[in-house]
Parts: sequence; structure tokens; C-alpha cells
Amino acid sequence: MSSKQAHNTSATTTEADAKAIEHLKQAVANGTHWYLALLEAIKLWSSAEEDYNERHYRYLIEGEAFDWLVLAERLCQEISELIPEKERIDLLFFDRPPLELTKDKFKKSIGPAKYRAYLNYLYGILVEEALISAVVDEVRKERRSLGINKHDDDLDKAYRRTYGASKQALLDDFRKAKRYPNRKSITLSEFKEFTYWLFKHRLETCDKSRVASDTKKALIQMHRNMSSAKRKA
Repeated sequence: MSSKQAHNTSATTTEADAKAIEHLKQAVANGTHWYLALLEAIKLWSSAEEDYNERHYRYLIEGEAFDWLVLAERLCQEISELIPEKERIDLLFFDRPPLELTKDKFKKSIGPAKYRAYLNYLYGILVEEALISAVVDEVRKERRSLGINKHDDDLDKAYRRTYGASKQALLDDFRKAKRYPNRKSITLSEFKEFTYWLFKHRLETCDKSRVASDTKKALIQMHRNMSSAKRKA
């Protein structure tokens, strides 16, 4: 998957991507479970981003972090009539696959290269988001213990505690470094890239013990969030 590859699929499709789509359709037609066929197609996919049906899909962030569920969403459109609606929603919106696969099986299915990039996304974006969530919880608990009910700047305080600056200041630095325009809003794709940039910034500026402690805190938060989501399911 090359970070330089981008195309308009409504007009042209790379040969590798066309083969991935054809493999997906053929595998399902031959009786392979749609989820397994989907993972096999992901392994064959080459493009890092794509314009399709008037939407821009970005699968690889910073050339390193593979957002596999975005590609899964794109490929699901190719066999939408063959996927049970609940299974599709569970996968794409709640990251609940219809089949439980071992880590090794998942890695083999999407290939070692994409799996490494998936781990970059997991730790660089999902874990980083969980870290901020955990620090926000810490800030709120501290304020409640002091009888402070104001919470409108909890998020900003969490960013300062974690990265040493406000969210807006960090976003300004990120956009300046990337030569992106300053806007009042931020797209989901840009926010993911910003989060990955924050992850790298934290690794560069914090000592190893602090990084390890923060990572552990984030993983505990992720586990807590997942457990809560399962109870609600």
C-alpha cells in the first residue's frame, strides 16, 4: 500500500485494487464467509487513499497507520446485498466482527505489512484517544473531589497535562507543520492524522517511563470502554 497512490475509482481503478474487489466477490460467491473474504481482499488492496462515489477515503495515515475499518467500509459496498445488515453495522460502527479470529489468523488474513500498519493505527490513534479520555476522567474526578462543577475546559486541561499545550495551540502547530489551512472545524480524517501526530510528539518529548505509564493508562481505559460497550450491546 503506497501513500502516494490515489485515484478516482469511478473513472479508474488500479489493477491490484480491481483484483481485490474481484477476489472479494468471487470468494463470497464460492461460499467463503463474507468477513473472511473481506480480510483477504484487504490484503490484496494497494491504494492508500481513493475518491469513490463522491467521497474521499483515506486508508493509510502518514504512510504508516492503516485505518482498516475505512477500507472495510469501502469494500462492503461491493457486496452490500450479501452482508447481513446487523453484521455490517456491528463491524463498521462498533468494531464487532461477525467471527472471532485469533491475532495470528487476523494477521495472516490481511498480511504482515498491513498488520504492522494496523498496529500503528491501534497504538498511534485509538490508544492515544483512550489516553485523552482517561486524563479527562482524572481531571473531572479531581474537580469533583474539590467541589468544582465546572467542566467546560476539562478537555483542554487534559491536553495541557498530556502534551504541555492547549488543544488549539497543538492543532495550530500541527497544521503549520503540515501546511494545512487553519479552519474553524476539523474533518474526521484530519483529526485522526492530528492524533497520530500527537502520539509521535508525545514519544519524542516524554521520557520512556512516562510513555509506558501513559500507554498502560490508555489500555486500561480502552478495556473499560470495551467492557462498557459489550454490556450495552
